[in-house]
Amino acid sequence: MSTPINAAWDRLRQLPQNTLLSLFEDDARVKKLSGRIDWEGEDGASGILLDWSKTHLDEALLDGFEELADACDFTGKRAALFSGDRINVTEGRAAEHTAQRGFGAETSVEEAAALHARMRLLVEAIHQGAMGEVKHLIHIGIGGSALGPALAVDALTRDLALVDVHVVSNIDGLALEQAFAACDPATTLVAVASKTFTTIETMTNAASALDWLGENGVFDPGGRVVALTANPDKAVEWGVDETRILPFPESVGGRYSLWSSIGFPIALAVGWDEFAAMLDGAAVVDEHFATSEGRENLCLRAAFADQYYARLRGCDTRAVFAYDERLALFPSYLQQLEMESNGKSVLVDGSPAEDATAPITWGGVGTDGQHAVFQLLHQGTHLVPVDFIASIAPGDELDAAHHRILLANCFAQGAALMAGGNMSDDGKDPARAFPGDRPSATILCDDLDATTLGALIAFHEHRTFANAMLMGINPFDQFGVELGKRMANQVEAGGGNFDASTQALLDNAGLA
Repeated sequence: MSTPINAAWDRLRQLPQNTLLSLFEDDARVKKLSGRIDWEGEDGASGILLDWSKTHLDEALLDGFEELADACDFTGKRAALFSGDRINVTEGRAAEHTAQRGFGAETSVEEAAALHARMRLLVEAIHQGAMGEVKHLIHIGIGGSALGPALAVDALTRDLALVDVHVVSNIDGLALEQAFAACDPATTLVAVASKTFTTIETMTNAASALDWLGENGVFDPGGRVVALTANPDKAVEWGVDETRILPFPESVGGRYSLWSSIGFPIALAVGWDEFAAMLDGAAVVDEHFATSEGRENLCLRAAFADQYYARLRGCDTRAVFAYDERLALFPSYLQQLEMESNGKSVLVDGSPAEDATAPITWGGVGTDGQHAVFQLLHQGTHLVPVDFIASIAPGDELDAAHHRILLANCFAQGAALMAGGNMSDDGKDPARAFPGDRPSATILCDDLDATTLGALIAFHEHRTFANAMLMGINPFDQFGVELGKRMANQVEAGGGNFDASTQALLDNAGLA
């Protein structure tokens, strides 16, 4: 049965596909397909330029996607997100990460402010010596409890860290041992980050960290633990004093949680003011996303391009390359944000998704990627849309040639993907031919400070949400994460009825 949503998709599928070079015959194209999100900082105006002109979006496609957004009631669902409605329908709860930045239901915003004030008191008390000399923090979590803090700490502490933070997520003991080797037990705190405070990888690592403290002369290892959780009672039961428990609301999902008390290691590493600047940068994007309509909404416009390539051009992957060493972990962060959110095969009503949902997100750092995977991007048989992310201001103090060459490579890659050509002398050698017409988008930051990082992360959160609304799926559950964990628990408990291959592997490893 045809619906307004199906009809909108049908009209989009019938539109002609123009080449990028032909689209650039419009002299105003860059202006039409670029936009800025700006704010006032301590040193004046700053912001991010988002250039989607090297994608295949044109006026007809933008019109068609705006029609689709209307058919999907994007405006209503966006309002539901910000008002704290139960938009996570499968789990019957709200998704209130924006309330941590001041955008949401009034009571939720007030609760977030109170919890932030509590976290700030603890962070500043630690900096002032209330827990003795603290030089190191081992932050233990997994998934969203680790990826966000790891990204922010890595990005913002290249020059100086008030406390040396080591994020440990893997249950592989080598990861924890590596953190132990870098820390002095006498001056180390342990943060245990778990929404439920039952996650087996996190709690096993936490127990081993306490053993390490005790075995190395710390009289009261439990007194060196800070708990970050939506289940404070469980943390108390585990042995953490209430004064060192930093709660966050159940309505804040793991991959959206770095704005809550899960951001404790960020604040401890760089200071409260820098953490607050991250919140401010995210709030600027919240304001833009909440108030801009149609194609003028840059998060939604990015989702239009994402949907075009995934559903209308059959692109199974999307690449992200950060031309800034400070964003080395950003592609990994986006993998969870996008793939855990939108890697679904059913719609919100439980019916099967008939089209592609989230593409596979992958990427790396430029210029390293150019000498590793860009061969496929330029000459391979796969069409892969690419996002380039860079900062005008360098993160280093070396000769300016370093940053000039870095940016030149970033911009040249997008130009080359679009233009193509032939590098042979006669222009006829097929091995040296490049088809071109390959899309990219460029996100160019004025600088990469805490405010910009907050804005950059929030932009991708809202882009992910917009994609989900256009596809009709729920981006806030993650039941696919649970199946493998449940079966692993069966192995640990000595039960389970497994296939012959799995049983043989268990037998060989001595786990049966």
